[in-house]
Amino acid sequence: MKKDFFARHGGVHFTPNVTAKEINRFVDNLPEEKRESMFEVLQELSNAGLITLYNDGVFADGEGKIGGSNEC
Repeated sequence: MKKDFFARHGGVHFTPNVTAKEINRFVDNLPEEKRESMFEVLQELSNAGLITLYNDGVFADGEGKIGGSNEC
């Protein structure tokens, strides 16, 4: 069973399709300029099929609260 996650910065909803180790290895091998923004890293991971991004309007704040909070 796959578990859904939310990116800490931006709160984007995604599901990993591979292990965390494989994702980390992929990100470590990206050129530095592609690692400058979380958006670009997520796009690269999605384009490579390592994660599935959802355009479902569900986001989390920096504390992980789905839907955000008044503090953030």
